[in-house]
Amino acid sequence: MHNQLSRRWFIQASLAAPLLFSSLRPARAAAPAIKLSAFADEISPDLDVQMRVCKELGIGHIELRAAFGKNVLDFDAALRKSVREKLQAGGMAIACIGSPIGKVKLNEPWPAHFDRFKVAVELAEFFGAPLIRLFSYYPAQGEAFPAGRDEVLRRLQLQTDYVKDHPVTLVHENEKAIYGEKGVACLDILKTINSPKLRGVFDFANFIQAGDDNLKNWEMLKPYVAHFHIKDCKRETKKVVPAGQGDGNLQTILEDAYKSGYNGFFSLEPHLKVAGKSSGETGPELFKVATNALRDVCRKANIPLA
Repeated sequence: MHNQLSRRWFIQASLAAPLLFSSLRPARAAAPAIKLSAFADEISPDLDVQMRVCKELGIGHIELRAAFGKNVLDFDAALRKSVREKLQAGGMAIACIGSPIGKVKLNEPWPAHFDRFKVAVELAEFFGAPLIRLFSYYPAQGEAFPAGRDEVLRRLQLQTDYVKDHPVTLVHENEKAIYGEKGVACLDILKTINSPKLRGVFDFANFIQAGDDNLKNWEMLKPYVAHFHIKDCKRETKKVVPAGQGDGNLQTILEDAYKSGYNGFFSLEPHLKVAGKSSGETGPELFKVATNALRDVCRKANIPLA
């Protein structure tokens, strides 16, 4: 399977060049260890608890979605400063701003949402985060995709253009009920926008819950993937489970990604207690279960972790 994936990818990559992995390392460079990141708000609302548990688990980066019960986009100046100081004092960094941008219906006012997107860009620079997670919108009230596709792409193009001169990359997450729910639509987005400033998140569980085939999606999306969200899922029940315990083909895909040059983050988003529309809950003990499961997958795939 690995050889077959690699052969297919090299054919596809030659057609898609130069749109290869944004995280592709030079062919002869020493293979680096992959860095772990976490949606630490799933551990606790309290940032101090988030940091303590992450450090205990050997996780050095946070995908910042919320702290102290507030979404990252709602941090006031004082909270921003406090969070950054705590992170710096604790020797932790932000891998990605886990924003909810794009999780609105297309009929909701665009100017206000675009302004909120600009806040996410400001926060990424404030925290030194290289990535901003976003989504590709819900259909307008009373409509269904593909109606609205052109408006989705118009908005994503404007967002991509906005970060042209900012030191951040937007990463689109596949998510239930948005335009980019399935692999084909994600490919449509990434090929149409065609910019290194807009790449893809590969969320294993979300594709399974959408009834998609992860291996086929990986073959299509591999040249565009710059970030992984780590959670697995049982296809029959749609239940989210720790890495390697579902039908997401995590080991096969992560191993192929690493061998092909991926050197970004593996970001844990376990959703082992609650999987909400805009957040999740796992708790400290189950977060340890999720982390150990990912480490086991990486050990079997011969992927070193930082």
